[in-house]
Amino acid sequence: MAEQRRAERLDQPREPRGVKLPRFDPEAFGRWSEGIARGMGTANFIVYMTVVIAIWFVWNTLAPTNLRFDPYTFTFLTLVLSLQASYAAPLILLAQNRQADRDRVSLEEDRRRATLQKADTEYLAREIAALRIAMGEVATRDFLRSELARLAEELDEAAQRRQKLERRQQEKARRGGGEALDEPRDDLDGDFARDGRPEG
Repeated sequence: MAEQRRAERLDQPREPRGVKLPRFDPEAFGRWSEGIARGMGTANFIVYMTVVIAIWFVWNTLAPTNLRFDPYTFTFLTLVLSLQASYAAPLILLAQNRQADRDRVSLEEDRRRATLQKADTEYLAREIAALRIAMGEVATRDFLRSELARLAEELDEAAQRRQKLERRQQEKARRGGGEALDEPRDDLDGDFARDGRPEG
């Protein structure tokens, strides 16, 4: 009973019954058909076929009667050419189908590559735009120069004020107005509070 159920399973293909046809490699057969189609599509094939048919005509027309194998009306030649055409057409169609399959695969690959290139281009465009926006917020060389010049001017002014204050204190010390300070009081120094008394 179990063996019968196994034989009736629908998820497995049936074994072929009856006459077994010979198996062949479709890829090898396709390559062979493409070779034939390529050969038949050349000028050499047309020239050789014309030469053979011309020799056939001349031999079966001018040769002695007992040596002619296909007398006039050339029935055998017609049969040979019909047989060649009946095989040539399917072989050419098979070669064309294989070429169409290759073209389709190549077209899909080209489309995939184009999609990837488009995505890469869009990504790079977004990155460049982000860099441009970020560069707008970064300090430029001119901005840094102007800020350094402003700081240098402030330092020069502070040095001039300190020198003036030192001169005044030296003059007061000469006149006897008080003891000279080792270091002049300045609003830039943190040694004295604003009311003049030492801190801390």
